[in-house]
Amino acid sequence: MSEIRYVRGDATAPHGKGVKLIAHVCNDLGGWGKGFVLALSRRWPEPEAAFRRWHRDRAKNDFGLGAVQFVQVGPYVWVANMVGQRGIRTGSKGVPVRYEAIGTALAAVADKALELGASVHLPRIGCGLAGGRWSRIEPLIAERLTARGIDVTVYDHGD
Repeated sequence: MSEIRYVRGDATAPHGKGVKLIAHVCNDLGGWGKGFVLALSRRWPEPEAAFRRWHRDRAKNDFGLGAVQFVQVGPYVWVANMVGQRGIRTGSKGVPVRYEAIGTALAAVADKALELGASVHLPRIGCGLAGGRWSRIEPLIAERLTARGIDVTVYDHGD
């Protein structure tokens, strides 16, 4: 079993050698305009373009809570667009994060990481705009990824 490694830095510039899979949480409304996705879009146009196409064609594909879209952005770098957030606002229905959907998506990320021989890199998914708690997300990462021997690095942005 691997352990989750915590570092300061930018998850869009993942550390280490070999194939890297950057995972992040998206909403189920097709919105892409705040939070970590802005950093992704500054580095690569493909994840946003693919996500918008995926959402636009959702009547004919698997788009929905718990689904994952894998986008290759370089020879050794992939991005996993995980749908783990219902809507975008915290309000009368609570926070947008959906832990079950994130857990389902992380299982798919684990399968892809094992297929590619990749390590997984992510910000503290579901804890920013989605309003989730890391104390609920971290065990999902441990159960779905590190328990299967996948190296995981979590990036805390800033100094």
